[in-house]
Amino acid sequence: MSQAAASNHETSGAQSLVALTAQVLPVWARQLAGSRSQSEKAVAEMLAAFTEIGPHLDMASRQSKQIAAALAQGDGGITQLAQACDQVLQPVLAGCTPQVGVAIQQVMTMIHACVDALEQIAKPFEHETAMVSQQVERMYKGFQYQDRISQMMTLLHEDIERLQAALATPQQEVDAQAWLARLQSQYVMSEQRQQHSNSTLAPGSAAGDEETTFF
Repeated sequence: MSQAAASNHETSGAQSLVALTAQVLPVWARQLAGSRSQSEKAVAEMLAAFTEIGPHLDMASRQSKQIAAALAQGDGGITQLAQACDQVLQPVLAGCTPQVGVAIQQVMTMIHACVDALEQIAKPFEHETAMVSQQVERMYKGFQYQDRISQMMTLLHEDIERLQAALATPQQEVDAQAWLARLQSQYVMSEQRQQHSNSTLAPGSAAGDEETTFF
């Protein structure tokens, strides 16, 4: 193949590659936008559900604290009420017939059994309510990563559209370094800068330390 033919072949190949890129980029952009849209809708629905759960968890937490307070040893608590019953009924036992004494003892035993049962129910209920609230809070924080993903995808989508516009006017010269510098200047997370330069984060540097930026 002559030098001229080889040059023509390379030019033709470059032109076909530009034409291919111009057709593929819009498809990528639409797929990227669609994925982002579906992801945002799914997360929005889950967040809405968690928003509905929040008041119920708050109510359950308040109720568990009220139960714990009702079982407390202080004035007005059920435990204190059981002790008051002992103080009232114990002196009566001495002057009662054996049959009445047995009945009073049975009543006192049942009162204490009910108080013990309530205490056994209330303590784990309060603990489990607190644990559920903590896990919901963790889920909320996890959903914040969706905003990170959305930011990344939005930036890529915009850059793809910009490249698509540049391909529409191939005669205009493009500075690759300036293009990449502009893209890099829009990053808000260390993960983006790391992936841009294909580098590895230093040990101990936590990308999650950065505050999530919301659109």
